[in-house]
Amino acid sequence: MDWAEYALAFAAFFLTHSLPVRPPVRPWLVARLGHAGFGLGYSALSLGVLVWLIGAAGRAPYLPLWPWAAWQTHVVPAVMLPVCLILALAVARPNPFSFGGAANDRFDPARPGIVRLTRHPLLLALALWAGAHLLANGDLAHALLFGTFAGFALLGMRLIDRRKRRETGAAWARLEAARCRGPLRPASWPGVVLRLGLGGVLYAALVWVHPWLFGVSPLP
Repeated sequence: MDWAEYALAFAAFFLTHSLPVRPPVRPWLVARLGHAGFGLGYSALSLGVLVWLIGAAGRAPYLPLWPWAAWQTHVVPAVMLPVCLILALAVARPNPFSFGGAANDRFDPARPGIVRLTRHPLLLALALWAGAHLLANGDLAHALLFGTFAGFALLGMRLIDRRKRRETGAAWARLEAARCRGPLRPASWPGVVLRLGLGGVLYAALVWVHPWLFGVSPLP
């Protein structure tokens, strides 16, 4: 029974990330909530269950897998800053190569933004987040949690690439070639500065709420 909450939280996480987006559940919810209402509600539900799952991992029995070292306390703060910046640069931006893109029909391969560096910025951010927390938490519960997220992110990149190639055919190869030739300079410096500033705000907010949500400070 010591593992019951953790197992229940894990099951709830997978159910809430699969059932609401499957037909006929999603059309039924969208018809009643609207696209914006569904998006906000689904995001809030996903975030709430994720917070519960991470908290449950901290309350699960502690079974160490590798010894703790002082350098581990610096891993998460160091890695989470680029994670927040990647999220700020990628969210609500056109990206026909991966999930989470907005207005993908407006994607300009001559101005790809962060997509010039990676086709899957959101999955890259997830992999970095999970990998950093995996190194900093050497017990079984957290290894299962963050190892699952890291594996999902890395495997997801390959699966999405395969699906996109199959769906778009030769158009995918042409778009990918144009993306790789795109400039590294941003299309709008003010827009980049604004997004990087928002990423810094997100980082500060996560540092502030982390002790309240999970009972431990992320700072060394």
